This record gives sequence, structure tokens and C-alpha cells, in this order.
Amino acid sequence: MIQELFRIGPIAISPFGVMMVLAFLAGYAELRRNLLATGAGDDDDASSLVFAAGLAGIAGAKVYYAALYRDFGLLFERSGLVWYGGFLAGVAAVLWVAHRRRIPYARLVDAMAPALALGYGIGRIGCFLVGDDYGRPTDLPWGITYPNGLPPTTAGFLRSEFGVDLPASVPDSALLAVHPTQLYELALGVAIWLVGRRLLGRLAAGEAGLWVLSLLSAERFLIEFLRAKDDRFLGAFTVAQAVALAVLAVCLLLIARVRHRAASSA
Repeated sequence: MIQELFRIGPIAISPFGVMMVLAFLAGYAELRRNLLATGAGDDDDASSLVFAAGLAGIAGAKVYYAALYRDFGLLFERSGLVWYGGFLAGVAAVLWVAHRRRIPYARLVDAMAPALALGYGIGRIGCFLVGDDYGRPTDLPWGITYPNGLPPTTAGFLRSEFGVDLPASVPDSALLAVHPTQLYELALGVAIWLVGRRLLGRLAAGEAGLWVLSLLSAERFLIEFLRAKDDRFLGAFTVAQAVALAVLAVCLLLIARVRHRAASSA
């Protein structure tokens, strides 16, 4: 896998960093388009929202990662970002900016959710290129091996880092193919973005965005079954799955409220 593209002095530029920048740019372009389409905001609003979401999101993703491993020294390492930590911190920052700029929350959700899905999918390309956030071992023909991944997909690392149950006959040095879950999430993220585009403007204010967030939550809940993870503290379920179910439940509750209000005012 590609750990470094080039250097600017002492700073190494990785594919993950490049794809993160592209994800933010794509998210900004989509958010700007949707804000203008819904009449909820303008270019300046889009810039402020993306800046706040990006800054808080990266900080939240790092803090979540460090808290997950109970090691706050990880805050100062380049690797280690957890999507849901970034999502929760980013949401808080976006709501604060929206309040300051008097952007209607319902229209904001409609505008931001498809942008979030698009940026999420593009960002996963970076994870794929550096060999991070991959899945469990698989015999499927599209399985990927990461001899230089983060960590490598050797039997020893899969056992020690992720608690993968492998036959004792498989030596620790064996390099195993794993599910390219990053590419699964890329495809699903783009598909959900397209659904959001389709629904935008066709439903009551806020409902399209809530459906997009619901689909993203369902996607994350399901993909976690294939992920190589070491945070399965809830039986077979991960912390991310618990958060996904909570977000999904809130979204469905809010959709019901939006529909009830729309029916009452009809």
C-alpha cells in the first residue's frame, strides 16, 4: 500500500491526507449547492459550516480514538481517526454555527446530509490506499492483502490487534486477504449521496436529510460485521454499532415528527 506520496520539507504527504482534503472539498461543493437550492444559505455559510465541521470533526475523531484505547498519547500521532467521534463533534460545531448564522435547522439537515455521505465515501478511498480500516479475512476473489497496512493483514496481527479467531494451523506470518470494506463504504456512501440528491426538495423540510442520516447509520451498523475491530464490548457488536443504532432511532423519531407536523398543517 502507499504510505507516502511525497514530502514538503520534513512533512510527509500521505494518500489519506490527500483524500481527506478532497473529501472536504467535495463536501463543500455539495453543501454549497444544496444550501443555494433550498434557499437556506449562501457561499459564506457553506464555508463557515465546512470549516467548523472539519476542525471539530478531526479533533473529535482523535479524542474518540484516544479514549477508545485509553491512551491520550495517541492524540499526537498521525494515524487514528474514528468516524463517529468526528461525526458527533462535527454536528455540535455545525449546530453552533447554524445558530449564530440563523440557518434553519431543517433545511440545514437537508443540505448537509448528502454532503456528509459524499465526503464519507471519498474519504474511505484514503483508508483503502494506506491499508487502514479494512475488514475481516475472506476467501472472496476480491479480497485484498495489506503487507504494509496499518497494521499488516498477517494472521499474527489479526489475532493480536483485532482478536480475529483463526485456526491454530495458520501461522502468525501468513498474509491473509481481507474484505476491502473501505471500497464497500465508498460505493454505499456514493449511493446514499445519490438518494439524498433524489429526495432533496421532494419531502417536507428536514425529512430528506434525516433519511440520508438513517441510511448512513444503517450502512455503518451492517459494515461493522465485516470490519476487523477490537472494540466488540457489547457481545458481537461494536461501539460504532451502538452509536449507529442510537442515531438511527433518533432519525426515525424525528422523521415521524416531521411527517406528523406536515400532515397537521396540510
